Amino acid sequence: MDKREKGLDQTATGIVTRDFAFAFFGLLTFIVNQHALYPALPIYLKISGSNTREIGVLVGILGISSLFARLIAGGALRRYSERHVMMFGALVSILTFLAFIVLRPFWPLFAVRFLQGVAFACIDTAALAFVVRVTPLGHRGQAIGYFTLAPILSTAMVPLGAMFLINRYSFNTLFLTCVGLSVCSFFFAWKLKGQETIRPDTVLSAHSTLLLNRHVIVPSVISFLKSFVYGGVVAFFPLYAIQCGVRNPGYFFSAMAVMLITCRILGGKVVDTCNKEKIILTLISTGIAAMIVLSFSGTLPLFVLVGMIWGAGSAFFFPAAMAYALEYAGSSDGTTVGTFRAVSDLGSAMGPVFAGVILPFTGYRMMFLCLALIGLINLCYFQFYVRKRGGLTATV
Repeated sequence: MDKREKGLDQTATGIVTRDFAFAFFGLLTFIVNQHALYPALPIYLKISGSNTREIGVLVGILGISSLFARLIAGGALRRYSERHVMMFGALVSILTFLAFIVLRPFWPLFAVRFLQGVAFACIDTAALAFVVRVTPLGHRGQAIGYFTLAPILSTAMVPLGAMFLINRYSFNTLFLTCVGLSVCSFFFAWKLKGQETIRPDTVLSAHSTLLLNRHVIVPSVISFLKSFVYGGVVAFFPLYAIQCGVRNPGYFFSAMAVMLITCRILGGKVVDTCNKEKIILTLISTGIAAMIVLSFSGTLPLFVLVGMIWGAGSAFFFPAAMAYALEYAGSSDGTTVGTFRAVSDLGSAMGPVFAGVILPFTGYRMMFLCLALIGLINLCYFQFYVRKRGGLTATV
């Protein structure tokens, strides 16, 4: 190993610091709550009397609220530390899960889900902005990849555990567990003490306002469309699996997460060493294949296979797409990070709504094929529009 390679390894090792760990666990304990609702919320809402359209709206409203809240959170990060923004999000999360115990659909839970989107936007945007700020540029993709293991680990462990709590105990037991985890998230955020650093991109650029960086929107659309597809799957796959006789849909999410974790750990440096455009094209194509296979699946083994395909294809999509977007925009401040994540959240919000509207007319299998078509549109958009607009901009 030469000196250059040794230096790179030392830098990569230095990514995982004390503050990185607190930010990681602060996000992990919060995101567990969101992933617990992936299989549980559609079932809870159906038992409570909601129809498919209402389920789609209540699942998707989190993404819509976080869309606007991310823009505000990104602007707030110019005035307040990541620590305080995360603590605020954790407090809101505690209140919303307590409200789940006493409120019932539709409009009361609409307000609760809206506030959960605000909490999610605050914690996720602030934690991610913190990691981007303290990580050397040459290892940004790798740091984002390591940091986003938090939601992946949550996906691997939580859906099965959430369904166990529901089947063994009750929905209220699940909600109280989520309250406790939100308290843990508040504690980790409180312990975060990263020092502020002066960065060249803290000054507003010609493309940036206090709440929005317009230049990052174009590359963010690829994440929007990817999230659109995943949002539709998350909202209605549990109901489809139960219709097919699968008692615990959590196996799908766990299989997906296992592949994500395995690929992310074994290939942590891929995003920083390989061509990001080729990575993104490959991962979008894999997602299309996963949706096509899902449309012809009806048994647990096939569902697990689809989860593995999606997981393998998505292992590097978010770090690659985000690192690409920040380079494209030439900025990595809180506003830019917030704008990127807001556009992604819009996809998560619109996907369930779209799926809920067309489902009564198409059925589950055709709906999944429609989501595959959205993936194809994403592939064409990136290949023939984003890549043709010009080269990447150097960023800090």
